[in-house]
Amino acid sequence: MDAREIKDEIARRWHMTLARNAADAGAGGARTERGMSVSGSTPPSVFVGSYGYPKVYVGPMVPPVHGDTAIFDSPERWRGLSLGDIVGLRLGMIRGVRQVRADLAGSGGDSRYVERLQEVAMASASIGSDISFEGPVRIRTARRGGHSGGDDTGTPFGPIGLVRSAEFSDVPRPSKQIERLYYDTDASASEAMFSLYESGVAMSDIQRCLSIGMLGSRRRLVPTKWSITAADSAISSRLLWHVSECDVVDSCRVFCHEHLGNAFAVVLFENRWLFELVEAWHAPAPDGGNNASKAPGRTSFASDWETSHLQRAPQNTAGAYYAARLGVLEYLAEKHVQAGALVMREIRPEYSVPVGVWQVREGVRAAMKNPVAVADSMAGGVRLAASATGIAASDWLGHADTTRLARQRTLGDYA
Repeated sequence: MDAREIKDEIARRWHMTLARNAADAGAGGARTERGMSVSGSTPPSVFVGSYGYPKVYVGPMVPPVHGDTAIFDSPERWRGLSLGDIVGLRLGMIRGVRQVRADLAGSGGDSRYVERLQEVAMASASIGSDISFEGPVRIRTARRGGHSGGDDTGTPFGPIGLVRSAEFSDVPRPSKQIERLYYDTDASASEAMFSLYESGVAMSDIQRCLSIGMLGSRRRLVPTKWSITAADSAISSRLLWHVSECDVVDSCRVFCHEHLGNAFAVVLFENRWLFELVEAWHAPAPDGGNNASKAPGRTSFASDWETSHLQRAPQNTAGAYYAARLGVLEYLAEKHVQAGALVMREIRPEYSVPVGVWQVREGVRAAMKNPVAVADSMAGGVRLAASATGIAASDWLGHADTTRLARQRTLGDYA
């Protein structure tokens, strides 16, 4: 089964479970379970929705199992897992929600609810959790259709229900780094995130702390999908500040990696900082039957770019842009060099269920750790990189601005 089929199968099992529990409780309908509760260990995991902002739905995510469940919400540990494995982990958790104001103004008892979730988010290990729900517990159906460019910022999750009560036991002490920044209300959110990053705290933990309103001088809840992009953007911007003072690379370097139905190729070339992400995805080719063939059909492209003198908000590749930029800048900062960078991402038909931009970050990170190939020119580097994808170099360059931008002279060239 592919990831979408696995998603449908898990949803079918959840429907059966909820229907059985509803029948036992005397309630009707597979989507409704009055007084349902779940006991398990949260990884820890909390989620803040964006719908209705500045009022948001926030709550814990809990799988109905006890023990070490950290892998359910740790993308950094998912390398080597299949797309189906990851979808299975995410859909195995129930998401509890309660609506509160993002700034918590006038929230009354909900302030204590958020404080408890902050304690959960800070925890250094899985936490025993007992969640009771009111109203319907619903299951999201699988999303259909092909990829539309960019990526879903968040990851899939299972049934959703309104939280009546949430109890957490044996909450472990947080890491010293996170606890220190939690009590530091003078540091900006950007400063706090970079401090945690330099201390070795995982990106998923940093994003969680930002989302649940634990960092910065002006704290509020931040929808999870916004916090993911905000963390990638803030940390990569600080790395860029360091890299922009370094010497330019002395060769054209090519890095490649494939995972989860995505092919990544990164070309670093002799130039001051210039970054472009070009994404390509294939529309399924019709096979004349009831279902679409898995063979690739028409290819679509999207791209965004920036230079050392012109920072532009990505309009076409969204959160994937900052995730890829972070992976490249980590390599440059480690090597103490700067370069022009072209990231080519081929989204293949087997990437049937988007699982979040974390996989872009981890895909580029993995590419930059793979053996490097050296080309004699940028054009040669693009040809070499394109050979790791199913798309011709001319097509990549036809939808990129990199070559034109690299030819432009800047004031720095005359310094």
